[in-house]
Amino acid sequence: MGSLPSFPWLQRRPAAPWCRTALGRDPSLQEAVNQVFEQLRGAGEADLALVFASASYASDLPRLLPLLQQKLSAGHWLGCVGGGVVGTDPAGVPHEIEHQPALAVTLLRLPGARLRPFAIDTTALPDLDGPAEPWRERVGAELEEGQSMLLLLDPTGTAINDLISGLDYAYPNITKVGGIAGPHSAAHGSLLFGSGAPGDSDPADTVRNGAVGCVIEGAWRLDPLVAQGCRPIGPVLEVEQAQRNVVIEVSCGSTRNSPVAALQSILTDLTPAEREQVKHSLFLGVGRSDFSLPSADLTPVADAPGSFLVRNLIGVDPRNGAVAVGERMRVGQKVQFQLRDADASRDESRQLLAGQARRRSEPLAAFLFACLGRGEGLYGQADGDVSLCREVFGTVPIAGLFCNGEIGPVGGTTHLHGYTASWGFLVPNDPPGGSAAPL
Repeated sequence: MGSLPSFPWLQRRPAAPWCRTALGRDPSLQEAVNQVFEQLRGAGEADLALVFASASYASDLPRLLPLLQQKLSAGHWLGCVGGGVVGTDPAGVPHEIEHQPALAVTLLRLPGARLRPFAIDTTALPDLDGPAEPWRERVGAELEEGQSMLLLLDPTGTAINDLISGLDYAYPNITKVGGIAGPHSAAHGSLLFGSGAPGDSDPADTVRNGAVGCVIEGAWRLDPLVAQGCRPIGPVLEVEQAQRNVVIEVSCGSTRNSPVAALQSILTDLTPAEREQVKHSLFLGVGRSDFSLPSADLTPVADAPGSFLVRNLIGVDPRNGAVAVGERMRVGQKVQFQLRDADASRDESRQLLAGQARRRSEPLAAFLFACLGRGEGLYGQADGDVSLCREVFGTVPIAGLFCNGEIGPVGGTTHLHGYTASWGFLVPNDPPGGSAAPL
């Protein structure tokens, strides 16, 4: 028998990636879900569904995934409650919705991706001084090149910093992006975690405490961007004396002083408006050993966002001019005072987003985990961060939430932040020597 003829037009074409988003804004959870159904009508089977709900729905949270699974199909479901919700409306316009009911659902089809969802009990974590394997067993994924991780934490969870450190230990040099869910008064947790279809798991088990997340492998990854919203004032200083989180003495060149005395000398060069800002918007940027910083007697320009990890100043000792910082300090670290304001945040975000655009064309989706202290409270108007993103990526769907703490990398290490916008851009993962997955 001769060979059968070949018909190229009959050959199966590779599945195309897609992202579908919906935003429900009714005070009734059922009606908000109905709005989501209407907007996602005809959506195919997704690999991953992300669900972000405002705290006004917290009492009904155990009903949420079962309701959504009645008409939407996804292999994995992940989400949480937030202090506010970021979502994209039916017209394709993203919004930051604060102090109002909102439900944002994102469906993702990711050909070539391997998704490893996980849930971790944070009350019994492996030893940080032990081997990495117990951490990887909790996550259910081996360490591989090109991985990234979406991570959501319950605000009542214990050992949050230990968890982040342990995941960095087990999965070094991979992107981890996410945040701490919003608090609420209901008796259950704040996290959502489910499998593909109704009946696959107990509805009550879809709401979790601790931590949930998803390791993304294969053809797709998350590119991180952490905007801390601050600008430096004064020179870079070096810590000369420190105890735990208290900085006692700093130096600038050959001059040694208390941190308060160093700040007082900086104030003389500030404008009246900046001196007023110091009263309520002063932070300390803390350098890391792997950062590339200028010498201590130079003031760096603000063209290298992320050179410092911005931390709260939580106290002053008037007796010796020492300051307490929201970070453990050590002798030899570089530090610099920082001011947080809307203009600094816009400038930093635009610079970081432009850098992301140079590295990568428009992503399939963007996920924003923003501090509750941002939004209208920082910018004086709605949609501040998502509008900046749309200036660079004109049509990208955006989803996320306002967090009690944001997770993202600075200086190659994952940190828990405050007042920050931590972004994750979903982009093709270039294989070694190969080409990216098609968009």
